[in-house]
Amino acid sequence: MALNDAKTQTDHAFTRNNLRGPSFENAFAGATSFLRRRYSKDLNEVDVAVTGIPFDQAVTNRPGTRFGPRAIREASTLQPYDPPYGWGFDPLSVQTVVDYGDMAFDYADTRGVPGRITDHIAGILAAGVVPITLGGDHSITLPILRAVAAQHGPVALIQFDAHSDSWPDDDPDRIDHGTFLYKAIRQGIVDPAASVSIGIRTDNPDTMGVTILDAPFVHEHGIPATLDAIRAVIGSRPAYITFDIDALDPAFAPGTGTPVWGGLASWQAAAILRGLAGITLLGGDVVEVSPPYDTTGATAIAGAHVAMELIALAGWGRRG
Repeated sequence: MALNDAKTQTDHAFTRNNLRGPSFENAFAGATSFLRRRYSKDLNEVDVAVTGIPFDQAVTNRPGTRFGPRAIREASTLQPYDPPYGWGFDPLSVQTVVDYGDMAFDYADTRGVPGRITDHIAGILAAGVVPITLGGDHSITLPILRAVAAQHGPVALIQFDAHSDSWPDDDPDRIDHGTFLYKAIRQGIVDPAASVSIGIRTDNPDTMGVTILDAPFVHEHGIPATLDAIRAVIGSRPAYITFDIDALDPAFAPGTGTPVWGGLASWQAAAILRGLAGITLLGGDVVEVSPPYDTTGATAIAGAHVAMELIALAGWGRRG
């Protein structure tokens, strides 16, 4: 059946009728929606909406993450044929997933972008749909969290990152990918006592009450201890996951603006994400994929895998 479909079908981004199930078409051809899901603005009976926010005007070093959503979508065409390995179920068959497309914005109106992001994500949440966002730089997470907190209250946050992103910034007009968590905590959007940052390996002494499981901790103590520590912090609370691709070591994800050596291996990130099965996922994002700095495409492939893992977490409770 799969081979026959690949011979006769193309552009599932527009032509597929059933929103569930795998997709079989040539990975090197056709329109590159995320995982060959149908592009749709109709959220009726949808469980998960993947959307892109191609904004990178808040970076401290190398720009290029505006091309992240497009590259991640292209990389994702390698994955829609089979269930993700190790989960024991097919997240594309037990829930309806659409590609909601990229958020439109005026690139010259930088200050107007955060408000548009909040409204964009709020619209998805209002439909009872879990948003999975492809960035873009890490500044996009703050306005996303504003929308999530408006519906659910202060958020329990699971952050994968090389940087704490909690450097002081009390200027309400500044948009900075390195201060999203500082502002989120100061504004009461994120509950630091129920939040954890994984993979950190840059110095910032003030953790603002967030539990830090830095990269050396993961390397030394291993995956089970890391998962125990995360669950001890999060408890049974619904959580939002933000995954900065620079949480991975540059050997695995060189295409990012601020790479730092000594990071997580891709297998460690995969094991941690899969070990979080059973949490209630409020939403998630994968950010800071910057294709111009990775001619191999490996970083975008990693980003696509992270997004698939987030979709699997969202569908865990619906598995048979």
